[in-house]
Amino acid sequence: MALFVLERASRHSVAGSWRRLTDWPRHADVVPLTRVTVRTPPPTGQGTVFVARSGIGPLAFDDPMEVTAWEPPRDGGPGRCRLEKRGRFVTGWAEIEVHPADDGGSRVIWREDITVRGLPGLADGPLERSARWMFGRAADALLRRE
Repeated sequence: MALFVLERASRHSVAGSWRRLTDWPRHADVVPLTRVTVRTPPPTGQGTVFVARSGIGPLAFDDPMEVTAWEPPRDGGPGRCRLEKRGRFVTGWAEIEVHPADDGGSRVIWREDITVRGLPGLADGPLERSARWMFGRAADALLRRE
């Protein structure tokens, strides 16, 4: 199990950061060797299901996720969503929060608890560090994009 928290400052408004971070197919643009398929009709909300397929050929795996909480920002206030990872290989959850910042931008908090089945407890540290690095890069790239 790897539990980590990322915090990022964004020049975008709360709504702008929210839109960038919760546009699930966009994640494939910033995570190498990954495709994202949304399996439920738009708009995104509680119950939305999507699958991130990562890897190459026989080394690829599906990471199905379901949105279990959907609280988009309203009137400049904060927004929050929670995803449950429902895969056979990767399980856990992620929460993304976007808060207003004093400078007119926003502050992002991304919490994630990820478990890779079959990995021994000794792998928790390297898993946490690699997941923090990968998701941190993804968040940075999503927040930079227009």
